[in-house]
Amino acid sequence: MKNSRIEWTDHTFNPWIGCTKVSPGCDHCYAERLMDHRMHKVSWNGARVRTSSSYWRQPLRWDKDAAASGTRPRVFCASLADIFDGHPSITSGWVGDLWHLIHSTPHLDWLLLTKRPQNIAHMLPESYGMPAWGYGWDNVWLGTSIENQGTANLRSVELRIIPARHRFISCEPLLGPVEIHLDGRLHWVIAGGESGPQARPLHPDWARSLRDQCVYSGTPFFFKQWGEWAPWDDDNWSLPAGADDVIAHDHAITLDGVEFLRVGKKRAGRCLDGLTWSQLPAEMRKSTP
Repeated sequence: MKNSRIEWTDHTFNPWIGCTKVSPGCDHCYAERLMDHRMHKVSWNGARVRTSSSYWRQPLRWDKDAAASGTRPRVFCASLADIFDGHPSITSGWVGDLWHLIHSTPHLDWLLLTKRPQNIAHMLPESYGMPAWGYGWDNVWLGTSIENQGTANLRSVELRIIPARHRFISCEPLLGPVEIHLDGRLHWVIAGGESGPQARPLHPDWARSLRDQCVYSGTPFFFKQWGEWAPWDDDNWSLPAGADDVIAHDHAITLDGVEFLRVGKKRAGRCLDGLTWSQLPAEMRKSTP
């Protein structure tokens, strides 16, 4: 989709749709809720469904426009799937076609985000007759999603050992405190809370810790959202504008001494301690969110 509403990307592209839940961060999957329960496009745990040929041509147009404008749009692939999930319905032809598309669009920065970094090594483009991966392609960012310390310990290590020019971490939904070894092999950290009807709150100390780790290591930090729940304290430091009309006991919960108001993603906003964190790696700064 062009002009995505996801704050850290410009466009989204889904070569196919469908996935399987693997960890607590998947529990309230927005993609499953949308594609399976509401739109009935797929059976979420069943065969993946490839998107249309006309849809696959969209990135070629984005690349042409980017070349003409001198910008580098970011393309999140895939918001409704996990391209490294290894499901048997995903054929080698599909994966090869995706790598060919990425190689044919050098003016786009492709953000490939997965919860299965252990599968990346045997799904790199060399396995599909494409040009050598080597230390990675300039226009590919490999990322992994983590939600707690357990997934951080496993997935960030797996990501680090994959040869890549660019790597990133997405801590969304962030469900607990996380320490990440930011040793220079991880080039960007995104964090955010959960949205949707069953959303879990994001404790501000978890977000602050990630921010401070990034500041200390010099790693760009992007705080995407609080999500459904906005933290509240006596100083009203993060109360979103217009939220006063929802302050009621049935809209509030407490987590580790912090009260949260259920105000929705838009009202909760994305300010952390009064600041908006939208840092991008230097290689991305030609493109604006």
